[in-house]
Amino acid sequence: MALFGNAHSVDPLQAQQEYARLLGRDEQVYAAYLLIRDTILLTDRRLILIDKQGLTGKKTEYHSVPYRSISHFSVETAGHFDLDAELKIWLSGNPAPIEKTFTKGVDIYEVQAILTQFVAR
Repeated sequence: MALFGNAHSVDPLQAQQEYARLLGRDEQVYAAYLLIRDTILLTDRRLILIDKQGLTGKKTEYHSVPYRSISHFSVETAGHFDLDAELKIWLSGNPAPIEKTFTKGVDIYEVQAILTQFVAR
């Protein structure tokens, strides 16, 4: 399903090891999702969006969003005909949300629970 542009789950321990250089001391990856070449990490401190660019994917942008910067978010669950779940995140001072699409196999409630745990602090 990743070929269609939808995120799917990745083992958080594998993501923890693969992206260890991006993480702060004792920062833990709670969940990780792969979207073709891009990755979404939900840690205990922030949301990290990893955007591989160009044909070869060698150029990479790392977008770090502290949870305190998230003003609100929404999730839309998958349905019978619409097989994708969607996540929208609004950042303080930015009217346009960050939008990500997940396959039906991803537990969007898990994504929502992690965000709730850290955004509502």
